[in-house]
Amino acid sequence: MEGHLNSLITTFAQPGAVQWLGVRPARREPMVEVRSTEITLNCLAGDRHDSPSKRAVSLIQWEHLAVIASLMGNDAIDPLLLRRNIVVSGINLLGLRKAELRVGSGLLRGTGLCAPCSRMEETLGKGGYSAVRGHGGITAEVVEVGVVNVGDVVEMAPKVTPVFTTNP
Repeated sequence: MEGHLNSLITTFAQPGAVQWLGVRPARREPMVEVRSTEITLNCLAGDRHDSPSKRAVSLIQWEHLAVIASLMGNDAIDPLLLRRNIVVSGINLLGLRKAELRVGSGLLRGTGLCAPCSRMEETLGKGGYSAVRGHGGITAEVVEVGVVNVGDVVEMAPKVTPVFTTNP
């Protein structure tokens, strides 16, 4: 049964796609939208992180933007306001929160949920924090550097099983 469950957990109907990219040049500074950026050992190039971290990159589900907007009584929400680095569509990010995922040519490892911060009240208005709860996406650490562009594929990285040989 456990093998069957593992198979279900690691099977996705389709790969995802990068819909939007943004970096935070400094703490409390506005996000800057980019079309392409490097994934460095510490974060996305141009982002404020200066050392490796389990929260180096934040990702949010494109489909959740409509939910957050609806909960705020709006038709749409600008990804800039949510302060996440990568907006992904077509694949369940929560299913990748403990997995390695290929994003463009880089490799990230999901490290957990990305809870909203108190800034959501400032940027979205009254109730912004609660609207993002459960829809804030995931955090990730960098495993391999690379480049990510809007439109790039996002998918679970295959597990590599080491092959052992015996000496005769």
